[in-house]
Amino acid sequence: MRPFRPDAKVPLEGIRVLDLSRLVAGNMVSLQLADFGAEVIKIEDPRKGDPLRDWRTNNISVHWKVYARNKKSMTLNLRAAEGMELLRKLVATAQVFIENYRPGTLEEMGIGPDVLHAINPKLIIVRVSGWGQDGPYREKPGFGSLVEGISTFASKNGFADRPPVLPPLALADMIAGLYGANAVLIALHEVERGGAGQVIDLPLLDPIFSILGPEAALYKLTQRIEKRVGSRSNNTAPRNVYETSDGRFIAISASIQSMAERLYRAIGRADMIDDPRFRTNTDRVKNIDEAERPVTEFIKARTLADNLAVFEAAEVTAAPVYDIDQFIADPHVQARQIVTELPDDEMGSVPMHAVVPRLSGTPGEIRTAAPKLGQHNNEILGGLGLDAAAIDDLRTRKVI
Repeated sequence: MRPFRPDAKVPLEGIRVLDLSRLVAGNMVSLQLADFGAEVIKIEDPRKGDPLRDWRTNNISVHWKVYARNKKSMTLNLRAAEGMELLRKLVATAQVFIENYRPGTLEEMGIGPDVLHAINPKLIIVRVSGWGQDGPYREKPGFGSLVEGISTFASKNGFADRPPVLPPLALADMIAGLYGANAVLIALHEVERGGAGQVIDLPLLDPIFSILGPEAALYKLTQRIEKRVGSRSNNTAPRNVYETSDGRFIAISASIQSMAERLYRAIGRADMIDDPRFRTNTDRVKNIDEAERPVTEFIKARTLADNLAVFEAAEVTAAPVYDIDQFIADPHVQARQIVTELPDDEMGSVPMHAVVPRLSGTPGEIRTAAPKLGQHNNEILGGLGLDAAAIDDLRTRKVI
Protein backbone atom coordinates (compact mmCIF):
# COMPACT_ATOMS: atom_id res chain seq x y z
CA MET A 1 0.00 0.00 0.00
CA ARG A 2 1.35 3.42 -0.95
CA PRO A 3 0.54 6.68 0.85
CA PHE A 4 -1.29 9.69 -0.46
CA ARG A 5 1.18 12.42 -1.43
CA PRO A 6 -0.51 15.75 -0.71
CA ASP A 7 2.68 17.77 -1.18
CA ALA A 8 3.60 16.35 -4.60
CA LYS A 9 4.54 18.90 -7.25
CA VAL A 10 1.91 18.72 -10.00
CA PRO A 11 1.68 20.63 -13.30
CA LEU A 12 -1.86 22.05 -13.08
CA GLU A 13 -1.31 23.60 -9.67
CA GLY A 14 -3.01 27.02 -9.55
CA ILE A 15 -5.93 25.98 -11.78
CA ARG A 16 -9.22 26.11 -9.86
CA VAL A 17 -12.13 24.05 -11.21
CA LEU A 18 -15.70 24.38 -9.96
CA ASP A 19 -17.47 21.09 -10.69
CA LEU A 20 -21.26 21.31 -10.41
CA SER A 21 -21.80 18.12 -12.41
CA ARG A 22 -23.27 14.89 -11.12
CA LEU A 23 -22.56 11.23 -11.82
CA VAL A 24 -19.95 10.21 -14.36
CA ALA A 25 -19.03 12.37 -17.36
CA GLY A 26 -18.35 15.62 -15.51
CA ASN A 27 -16.56 13.75 -12.75
CA MET A 28 -14.36 12.13 -15.40
CA VAL A 29 -13.46 15.56 -16.81
CA SER A 30 -12.54 16.91 -13.41
CA LEU A 31 -10.71 13.72 -12.38
CA GLN A 32 -8.22 14.12 -15.21
CA LEU A 33 -7.58 17.71 -14.18
CA ALA A 34 -7.41 16.86 -10.46
CA ASP A 35 -4.94 14.02 -11.03
CA PHE A 36 -2.53 16.52 -12.59
CA GLY A 37 -2.89 19.10 -9.86
CA ALA A 38 -5.93 21.28 -10.49
CA GLU A 39 -7.86 22.29 -7.38
CA VAL A 40 -11.21 20.69 -8.15
CA ILE A 41 -14.04 21.86 -5.91
CA LYS A 42 -17.12 19.69 -6.11
CA ILE A 43 -20.15 21.93 -5.49
CA GLU A 44 -22.68 19.54 -3.95
CA ASP A 45 -26.24 19.66 -2.69
CA PRO A 46 -25.95 19.81 1.11
CA ARG A 47 -28.83 17.35 1.53
CA LYS A 48 -27.50 14.46 -0.55
CA GLY A 49 -24.36 15.35 -2.48
CA ASP A 50 -23.39 14.02 -5.87
CA PRO A 51 -25.58 11.00 -6.79
CA LEU A 52 -22.35 9.14 -7.59
CA ARG A 53 -22.04 8.75 -3.81
CA ASP A 54 -25.14 6.52 -3.98
CA TRP A 55 -23.52 3.98 -6.30
CA ARG A 56 -22.80 1.63 -3.41
CA THR A 57 -21.48 -1.90 -3.03
CA ASN A 58 -21.79 -3.44 0.44
CA ASN A 59 -22.94 0.04 1.48
CA ILE A 60 -19.63 1.60 0.43
CA SER A 61 -19.39 4.33 -2.23
CA VAL A 62 -16.62 2.70 -4.20
CA HIS A 63 -17.19 4.72 -7.38
CA TRP A 64 -16.93 7.92 -5.37
CA LYS A 65 -13.66 6.80 -3.77
CA VAL A 66 -12.13 6.32 -7.21
CA TYR A 67 -13.57 9.19 -9.25
CA ALA A 68 -13.53 11.85 -6.52
CA ARG A 69 -9.93 11.34 -5.45
CA ASN A 70 -7.83 14.51 -5.44
CA LYS A 71 -10.98 16.65 -5.18
CA LYS A 72 -12.53 18.90 -2.53
CA SER A 73 -16.18 19.00 -1.51
CA MET A 74 -18.16 22.12 -0.73
CA THR A 75 -21.90 22.03 -0.08
CA LEU A 76 -23.99 24.86 -1.44
CA ASN A 77 -27.75 25.26 -1.62
CA LEU A 78 -28.17 26.87 -5.02
CA ARG A 79 -31.90 27.33 -4.39
CA ALA A 80 -31.02 29.92 -1.76
CA ALA A 81 -30.09 33.44 -2.83
CA GLU A 82 -27.07 33.39 -0.52
CA GLY A 83 -25.93 30.11 -2.06
CA MET A 84 -26.02 31.60 -5.53
CA GLU A 85 -24.16 34.68 -4.33
CA LEU A 86 -21.41 32.52 -2.86
CA LEU A 87 -21.21 30.61 -6.15
CA ARG A 88 -20.74 33.87 -8.04
CA LYS A 89 -17.91 34.81 -5.72
CA LEU A 90 -16.27 31.45 -6.35
CA VAL A 91 -16.67 31.88 -10.11
CA ALA A 92 -14.53 35.02 -9.88
CA THR A 93 -11.69 32.89 -8.44
CA ALA A 94 -11.88 29.96 -10.88
CA GLN A 95 -10.48 29.10 -14.30
CA VAL A 96 -12.90 26.26 -15.16
CA PHE A 97 -16.61 25.67 -14.50
CA ILE A 98 -18.22 22.27 -15.20
CA GLU A 99 -21.98 21.59 -15.25
CA ASN A 100 -24.29 18.93 -16.62
CA TYR A 101 -27.74 20.38 -16.10
CA ARG A 102 -30.38 19.98 -18.80
CA PRO A 103 -29.58 22.53 -21.54
CA GLY A 104 -31.14 25.86 -20.64
CA THR A 105 -31.21 25.20 -16.88
CA LEU A 106 -28.12 27.28 -16.17
CA GLU A 107 -29.79 30.21 -17.92
CA GLU A 108 -32.98 29.66 -15.91
CA MET A 109 -30.89 29.79 -12.73
CA GLY A 110 -29.57 33.20 -13.80
CA ILE A 111 -25.98 32.03 -14.32
CA GLY A 112 -25.81 31.30 -18.03
CA PRO A 113 -22.51 31.73 -19.88
CA ASP A 114 -23.10 35.44 -20.47
CA VAL A 115 -23.50 36.03 -16.72
CA LEU A 116 -20.52 33.83 -15.84
CA HIS A 117 -18.30 35.57 -18.39
CA ALA A 118 -19.41 38.97 -17.10
CA ILE A 119 -18.08 37.88 -13.70
CA ASN A 120 -14.95 36.19 -15.12
CA PRO A 121 -14.18 36.81 -18.81
CA LYS A 122 -11.46 34.16 -18.87
CA LEU A 123 -13.65 31.38 -17.45
CA ILE A 124 -13.83 28.10 -19.37
CA ILE A 125 -17.34 26.67 -19.12
CA VAL A 126 -17.80 22.94 -19.79
CA ARG A 127 -21.43 22.09 -20.52
CA VAL A 128 -21.95 18.32 -20.36
CA SER A 129 -25.19 16.92 -21.77
CA GLY A 130 -26.49 13.85 -23.54
CA TRP A 131 -27.19 15.38 -26.93
CA GLY A 132 -25.62 18.85 -26.99
CA GLN A 133 -26.70 22.40 -26.29
CA ASP A 134 -28.68 22.69 -29.53
CA GLY A 135 -30.57 20.43 -31.92
CA PRO A 136 -34.01 18.83 -31.59
CA TYR A 137 -32.90 16.37 -28.89
CA ARG A 138 -31.28 18.95 -26.60
CA GLU A 139 -33.96 18.60 -23.91
CA LYS A 140 -34.31 14.82 -24.06
CA PRO A 141 -32.94 12.76 -21.15
CA GLY A 142 -29.26 12.27 -21.83
CA PHE A 143 -28.23 9.07 -20.07
CA GLY A 144 -25.23 7.23 -21.49
CA SER A 145 -27.19 4.06 -22.23
CA LEU A 146 -29.47 6.00 -24.60
CA VAL A 147 -26.48 7.53 -26.33
CA GLU A 148 -24.73 4.16 -26.63
CA GLY A 149 -27.87 2.88 -28.33
CA ILE A 150 -28.51 5.71 -30.77
CA SER A 151 -24.84 6.21 -31.70
CA THR A 152 -24.75 2.72 -33.37
CA PHE A 153 -22.26 1.55 -30.72
CA ALA A 154 -24.68 -1.03 -29.28
CA SER A 155 -25.76 -2.27 -32.70
CA LYS A 156 -22.14 -3.19 -33.46
CA ASN A 157 -21.72 -5.24 -30.28
CA GLY A 158 -22.85 -8.80 -29.70
CA PHE A 159 -23.75 -11.58 -32.10
CA ALA A 160 -25.93 -11.53 -35.20
CA ASP A 161 -28.53 -13.91 -33.76
CA ARG A 162 -28.87 -12.04 -30.47
CA PRO A 163 -29.88 -8.50 -29.40
CA PRO A 164 -27.46 -5.57 -29.53
CA VAL A 165 -25.30 -5.21 -26.41
CA LEU A 166 -24.83 -2.13 -24.24
CA PRO A 167 -21.46 -1.84 -22.46
CA PRO A 168 -21.54 -2.90 -18.79
CA LEU A 169 -20.08 0.43 -17.68
CA ALA A 170 -20.62 4.16 -18.28
CA LEU A 171 -18.61 4.09 -21.49
CA ALA A 172 -20.17 7.10 -23.25
CA ASP A 173 -19.62 9.19 -20.12
CA MET A 174 -16.02 8.09 -19.78
CA ILE A 175 -15.19 8.85 -23.41
CA ALA A 176 -16.86 12.26 -23.17
CA GLY A 177 -14.93 12.96 -19.97
CA LEU A 178 -11.60 12.31 -21.66
CA TYR A 179 -12.53 14.53 -24.62
CA GLY A 180 -13.68 17.20 -22.17
CA ALA A 181 -10.43 17.27 -20.23
CA ASN A 182 -8.51 17.61 -23.49
CA ALA A 183 -10.78 20.48 -24.55
CA VAL A 184 -10.22 22.25 -21.23
CA LEU A 185 -6.45 22.13 -21.74
CA ILE A 186 -6.85 23.58 -25.24
CA ALA A 187 -9.04 26.37 -23.87
CA LEU A 188 -6.60 27.05 -21.02
CA HIS A 189 -3.81 27.38 -23.57
CA GLU A 190 -5.88 29.96 -25.45
CA VAL A 191 -6.33 31.96 -22.25
CA GLU A 192 -2.59 31.75 -21.57
CA ARG A 193 -1.99 33.30 -25.00
CA GLY A 194 -4.20 36.27 -24.07
CA GLY A 195 -7.49 34.94 -25.38
CA ALA A 196 -10.86 34.96 -23.68
CA GLY A 197 -12.71 32.19 -21.91
CA GLN A 198 -15.14 30.09 -23.90
CA VAL A 199 -17.90 27.51 -23.73
CA ILE A 200 -17.17 23.83 -24.37
CA ASP A 201 -20.30 22.07 -25.65
CA LEU A 202 -19.64 18.47 -24.53
CA PRO A 203 -22.41 16.00 -25.37
CA LEU A 204 -22.06 12.28 -24.78
CA LEU A 205 -23.22 11.45 -28.31
CA ASP A 206 -20.53 13.06 -30.48
CA PRO A 207 -17.48 11.59 -28.69
CA ILE A 208 -18.70 7.98 -28.67
CA PHE A 209 -19.63 8.22 -32.35
CA SER A 210 -16.14 9.55 -33.11
CA ILE A 211 -14.45 6.39 -31.80
CA LEU A 212 -16.39 4.18 -34.22
CA GLY A 213 -14.11 5.21 -37.06
CA PRO A 214 -15.25 5.45 -40.69
CA GLU A 215 -18.74 4.02 -40.14
CA ALA A 216 -20.51 6.74 -42.12
CA ALA A 217 -18.00 6.55 -44.98
CA LEU A 218 -18.23 2.76 -45.12
CA TYR A 219 -22.01 2.93 -45.31
CA LYS A 220 -21.88 5.51 -48.10
CA LEU A 221 -19.48 3.28 -50.01
CA THR A 222 -21.34 -0.03 -49.57
CA GLN A 223 -24.93 0.92 -48.63
CA ARG A 224 -24.72 -2.09 -46.31
CA ILE A 225 -25.34 -2.50 -42.59
CA GLU A 226 -22.78 -4.99 -41.32
CA LYS A 227 -24.07 -7.77 -39.10
CA ARG A 228 -22.82 -8.07 -35.55
CA VAL A 229 -19.85 -10.43 -35.45
CA GLY A 230 -19.23 -10.97 -31.73
CA SER A 231 -15.52 -10.78 -31.02
CA ARG A 232 -14.61 -11.04 -34.68
CA SER A 233 -13.76 -8.03 -36.82
CA ASN A 234 -15.37 -6.92 -40.06
CA ASN A 235 -11.96 -5.71 -41.21
CA THR A 236 -9.36 -8.33 -40.29
CA ALA A 237 -9.09 -12.08 -39.78
CA PRO A 238 -8.32 -14.15 -37.83
CA ARG A 239 -9.34 -11.99 -34.89
CA ASN A 240 -11.44 -13.47 -32.10
CA VAL A 241 -11.70 -14.85 -28.59
CA TYR A 242 -11.13 -18.60 -28.47
CA GLU A 243 -11.93 -21.10 -25.71
CA THR A 244 -9.21 -23.38 -24.35
CA SER A 245 -9.55 -26.97 -23.09
CA ASP A 246 -9.56 -25.79 -19.46
CA GLY A 247 -12.46 -23.39 -19.97
CA ARG A 248 -10.35 -20.24 -20.24
CA PHE A 249 -10.22 -17.82 -23.16
CA ILE A 250 -7.49 -16.38 -25.30
CA ALA A 251 -7.62 -13.32 -27.57
CA ILE A 252 -5.80 -13.31 -30.90
CA SER A 253 -5.46 -10.52 -33.42
CA ALA A 254 -3.68 -11.53 -36.62
CA SER A 255 -4.48 -8.19 -38.19
CA ILE A 256 -1.51 -7.94 -40.54
CA GLN A 257 -0.43 -10.40 -43.20
CA SER A 258 2.81 -11.47 -41.54
CA MET A 259 0.99 -12.18 -38.27
CA ALA A 260 -1.67 -14.30 -39.99
CA GLU A 261 1.07 -16.33 -41.66
CA ARG A 262 2.88 -16.72 -38.33
CA LEU A 263 -0.34 -17.92 -36.69
CA TYR A 264 -1.04 -20.55 -39.35
CA ARG A 265 2.53 -21.85 -39.09
CA ALA A 266 2.23 -22.03 -35.28
CA ILE A 267 -0.85 -24.26 -35.46
CA GLY A 268 0.71 -26.49 -38.10
CA ARG A 269 -1.33 -25.17 -41.03
CA ALA A 270 1.27 -23.43 -43.19
CA ASP A 271 -0.65 -24.84 -46.19
CA MET A 272 -3.33 -22.18 -45.60
CA ILE A 273 -0.93 -19.34 -46.37
CA ASP A 274 -1.00 -20.02 -50.13
CA ASP A 275 -4.61 -21.20 -50.25
CA PRO A 276 -6.49 -18.67 -52.44
CA ARG A 277 -9.28 -18.59 -49.85
CA PHE A 278 -6.90 -17.27 -47.18
CA ARG A 279 -4.05 -15.69 -49.14
CA THR A 280 -4.90 -12.07 -48.23
CA ASN A 281 -6.73 -10.39 -45.41
CA THR A 282 -9.65 -9.66 -47.74
CA ASP A 283 -9.80 -13.35 -48.66
CA ARG A 284 -9.80 -14.38 -45.01
CA VAL A 285 -12.55 -11.95 -44.04
CA LYS A 286 -14.63 -13.23 -46.96
CA ASN A 287 -14.11 -16.84 -45.83
CA ILE A 288 -14.02 -16.16 -42.11
CA ASP A 289 -15.52 -19.43 -40.84
CA GLU A 290 -13.02 -21.56 -42.77
CA ALA A 291 -10.16 -19.19 -41.94
CA GLU A 292 -10.83 -19.50 -38.21
CA ARG A 293 -11.87 -23.15 -37.88
CA PRO A 294 -8.37 -24.65 -37.52
CA VAL A 295 -7.39 -21.92 -35.06
CA THR A 296 -10.47 -22.66 -32.95
CA GLU A 297 -9.79 -26.39 -33.02
CA PHE A 298 -6.09 -26.02 -32.16
CA ILE A 299 -6.80 -23.80 -29.16
CA LYS A 300 -9.72 -25.89 -27.90
CA ALA A 301 -7.48 -28.97 -27.76
CA ARG A 302 -4.98 -27.30 -25.41
CA THR A 303 -4.96 -25.54 -22.05
CA LEU A 304 -4.50 -21.80 -21.80
CA ALA A 305 -0.93 -22.24 -20.57
CA ASP A 306 -0.04 -24.59 -23.43
CA ASN A 307 -1.56 -22.27 -26.02
CA LEU A 308 0.24 -19.23 -24.66
CA ALA A 309 3.53 -21.13 -24.70
CA VAL A 310 3.06 -22.08 -28.37
CA PHE A 311 2.08 -18.58 -29.42
CA GLU A 312 4.79 -16.86 -27.43
CA ALA A 313 7.43 -19.08 -28.99
CA ALA A 314 6.04 -18.28 -32.45
CA GLU A 315 5.70 -14.56 -31.63
CA VAL A 316 1.98 -14.62 -32.35
CA THR A 317 -0.09 -11.74 -30.97
CA ALA A 318 -2.12 -13.58 -28.34
CA ALA A 319 -3.11 -12.82 -24.75
CA PRO A 320 -5.32 -14.37 -22.09
CA VAL A 321 -8.78 -12.91 -21.41
CA TYR A 322 -8.64 -11.90 -17.76
CA ASP A 323 -11.14 -11.37 -15.00
CA ILE A 324 -10.25 -8.62 -12.52
CA ASP A 325 -8.55 -10.97 -10.03
CA GLN A 326 -6.27 -12.27 -12.75
CA PHE A 327 -5.51 -8.74 -14.00
CA ILE A 328 -4.51 -7.54 -10.52
CA ALA A 329 -2.24 -10.58 -10.07
CA ASP A 330 -0.52 -10.22 -13.46
CA PRO A 331 3.24 -9.54 -13.07
CA HIS A 332 3.22 -6.79 -15.71
CA VAL A 333 0.32 -5.01 -13.99
CA GLN A 334 2.12 -5.31 -10.67
CA ALA A 335 5.49 -4.21 -12.03
CA ARG A 336 4.01 -1.07 -13.58
CA GLN A 337 1.67 -0.49 -10.62
CA ILE A 338 -1.26 -0.02 -12.96
CA VAL A 339 -3.46 -0.74 -9.95
CA THR A 340 -2.41 1.24 -6.92
CA GLU A 341 -3.64 0.62 -3.38
CA LEU A 342 -4.25 3.53 -1.02
CA PRO A 343 -5.34 3.88 2.62
CA ASP A 344 -9.10 3.96 3.27
CA ASP A 345 -11.01 4.39 6.50
CA GLU A 346 -13.82 2.01 5.47
CA MET A 347 -12.03 -0.67 3.48
CA GLY A 348 -8.62 -0.53 5.10
CA SER A 349 -7.21 0.11 1.66
CA VAL A 350 -8.81 0.78 -1.69
CA PRO A 351 -7.27 -0.31 -5.01
CA MET A 352 -7.78 1.97 -8.01
CA HIS A 353 -6.20 2.84 -11.32
CA ALA A 354 -3.01 4.86 -11.19
CA VAL A 355 -2.80 8.27 -12.84
CA VAL A 356 -3.01 8.00 -16.63
CA PRO A 357 -1.02 8.83 -18.73
CA ARG A 358 2.50 8.88 -17.31
CA LEU A 359 4.51 12.03 -17.99
CA SER A 360 8.27 11.85 -17.47
CA GLY A 361 8.73 15.46 -16.40
CA THR A 362 5.40 16.60 -14.98
CA PRO A 363 3.56 13.53 -13.73
CA GLY A 364 0.22 13.51 -12.02
CA GLU A 365 -0.21 12.17 -8.49
CA ILE A 366 -2.87 10.81 -6.15
CA ARG A 367 -2.60 13.42 -3.41
CA THR A 368 -5.79 13.07 -1.39
CA ALA A 369 -8.66 10.68 -0.83
CA ALA A 370 -12.19 11.35 -2.09
CA PRO A 371 -13.76 13.97 0.20
CA LYS A 372 -16.62 13.55 2.59
CA LEU A 373 -19.66 15.69 1.85
CA GLY A 374 -18.85 19.32 2.69
CA GLN A 375 -15.41 18.41 4.02
CA HIS A 376 -13.82 21.59 2.66
CA ASN A 377 -16.56 24.13 3.43
CA ASN A 378 -14.52 26.01 6.03
CA GLU A 379 -11.37 26.08 3.92
CA ILE A 380 -13.05 27.33 0.74
CA LEU A 381 -15.41 29.82 2.39
CA GLY A 382 -12.57 31.05 4.58
CA GLY A 383 -10.73 31.82 1.35
CA LEU A 384 -13.64 34.08 0.39
CA GLY A 385 -13.20 36.01 3.63
CA LEU A 386 -15.87 34.40 5.81
CA ASP A 387 -14.99 33.75 9.44
CA ALA A 388 -15.95 30.67 11.45
CA ALA A 389 -19.06 32.30 12.94
CA ALA A 390 -20.37 33.30 9.52
CA ILE A 391 -19.75 29.80 8.16
CA ASP A 392 -21.53 28.23 11.12
CA ASP A 393 -24.48 30.56 10.52
CA LEU A 394 -24.68 29.46 6.86
CA ARG A 395 -24.62 25.85 8.01
CA THR A 396 -27.37 26.44 10.55
CA ARG A 397 -29.56 28.06 7.91
CA LYS A 398 -28.83 25.19 5.49
CA VAL A 399 -27.17 27.42 2.90
CA ILE A 400 -24.21 25.02 3.00
